Amino acid sequence: MPTPSEPGAPPPRGVIPLSVPEIKGNEWRYLKECLETNWISSAGPFVSRFEADLAAYLRAQQAVAVVNGTAALHVALLCLGVEPEDEVLVPSLTFIAPANAVRYCGAWPVFIDVEPEYWQMDPERLADFLERGCRREGGELRDKATGRRVRAVLPVHLLGHPVEAGPILDLARRFGLAVVEDATESLGARYLGRPVGRLGDAACFSFNGNKTISTGGGGMIVTDDEALAERARYLTTQAKDDPVEYVHGQVGFNYRLTNLQAALGCAQLERLAEYLAVKRSIAERYGRALGQIPGLEPMAEADWAESAWWLYTIKIDPDRFGLSSRELMARLAERGIQSRPLWQPLHLSPAHRGSPPADCPVAEELHRSCLSLPSSVGLRPEEQDRVIEVVVEAAG
Repeated sequence: MPTPSEPGAPPPRGVIPLSVPEIKGNEWRYLKECLETNWISSAGPFVSRFEADLAAYLRAQQAVAVVNGTAALHVALLCLGVEPEDEVLVPSLTFIAPANAVRYCGAWPVFIDVEPEYWQMDPERLADFLERGCRREGGELRDKATGRRVRAVLPVHLLGHPVEAGPILDLARRFGLAVVEDATESLGARYLGRPVGRLGDAACFSFNGNKTISTGGGGMIVTDDEALAERARYLTTQAKDDPVEYVHGQVGFNYRLTNLQAALGCAQLERLAEYLAVKRSIAERYGRALGQIPGLEPMAEADWAESAWWLYTIKIDPDRFGLSSRELMARLAERGIQSRPLWQPLHLSPAHRGSPPADCPVAEELHRSCLSLPSSVGLRPEEQDRVIEVVVEAAG
């Protein structure tokens, strides 16, 4: 039986992958230019070009290229004043990276449940924590249970769909919290016509091998705050104050993107509109084919949202469908098709057992019942037909 592999990794021959890169533009030409000019490391013209191109796409003032999305989150939090023993509010249902980035700062994640319709951070649960679980003390917002300062909120745009950002931003302004958007899965998505990455104080993107556009690894911090961007550049280049004498004013990080990776990013970004259209087409085809199956709930799109449809995900009621999500995953694997459950809710993660306890029943239910289906930009119609056929047969 084929075993699940890391999304973005080359699948075994004949296996339909979950999500892998599509290389079909100027990637080879730009990489050849890097090699011919000997610009291959963390300096070079493609780094600044990739930053400028992404900023222009998002109509942002600043972009800072870094080695991955987790590094982007870490540095963005530091630049917005998150300090040791602070707290940052994070959805429980997400990849572990944002919670890890909070801990890199010496701060603590506080986990907020997601809402059941679009599976994003629940503004009502966030409001309940801020209004009932916190108090004002000496001009600062503090968690009543821990006494720690609450400094920021880190909403994650999950699976390509934007968070309902309006209420979250209103709460952040009301309670004096910084906002870092985790847009690592959702480049190209929009909230009320505004691109994700343009809603908070700063936003972070990922270009890992499984994302809609990829640099192999890589990430980006996006902001309109010039001072924040300059500090991010400083921290990500080892906090170098004197490049000749190698004087460093503080502890920095070796977090800058390489010119080789940025060259890939420039080529991929040129095709983003095409890739987003393909992703939407894949999602619509899944929705038409699977939408009427009892016990299967297709991924939804809010009327205020334009999803980037990163990973098309279904929710399964085992009593009505006949199989659990994990049983369907095994059935797909037997037929050479990769699929993947959603992440273990972070309030249950052994890695974050020291964080404040949280009650997140929706995250737990989605973890049990959801399964992501093949969603590569290069997914061929006959491959998608094969996925649909196995799911329909399993329901029968």
